[in-house]
Amino acid sequence: MKLFFSFLFSLFYFISFAQEVAILKYKGGGDWYSNPTALPNLVKYCNDYIDTNINENIKTVEAGSTDIFQFPLLHMTGHGNVFFSDDDAENLRNYLVSGGFLHIDDNYGMEPYITKELKKVFPNSELIEIPKNHAIFSTAYNFPNGLPKIHEHDGKAPKAFGIFHESRLVLLFTLETDLGDGWEDEEVHNDPEEVREKALKMGANIVKYAFEN
Repeated sequence: MKLFFSFLFSLFYFISFAQEVAILKYKGGGDWYSNPTALPNLVKYCNDYIDTNINENIKTVEAGSTDIFQFPLLHMTGHGNVFFSDDDAENLRNYLVSGGFLHIDDNYGMEPYITKELKKVFPNSELIEIPKNHAIFSTAYNFPNGLPKIHEHDGKAPKAFGIFHESRLVLLFTLETDLGDGWEDEEVHNDPEEVREKALKMGANIVKYAFEN
């Protein structure tokens, strides 16, 4: 088993220089497939404006698959239920502590499910609010006030929570912002251009942070 995980770590170390992102598919019945144009649009924005060279063919990977180790950044979203099996949780934990990064964007209604399931991934860690002076808010574009507000749901302020491993932010949970809606094609939500621009810029920060840390 140790040899197996050593192999995975070596594999991840080798490919972490590649610029790849993927959508994380999970169990539980939640719509992991929501916002289908979001990640492709963010990738194109990053390639155009922050000098990345990300593969624009976005793949989908399952939480329990070793395929996740091919991607320095995983994106997860949805509105409803999330379930991680013990194998899923162990696989995600190994991925994250080996250098991977997971961005979870609550598309509205995901919070109570994902917070419970993350306790399986990191039983001894809590989601903590990320301070506004953290590097993720300034890697490519400055957001001195933290996350931008993209969509109104409950009228609450946007929040960024994270889990840290050995001082490195390995997981970002964005709540009450709906960044992914702002990344989607303009006609999907009819967001004003300046709102979509804020969402894409914050997304570019997340991508840049994940690739460089």
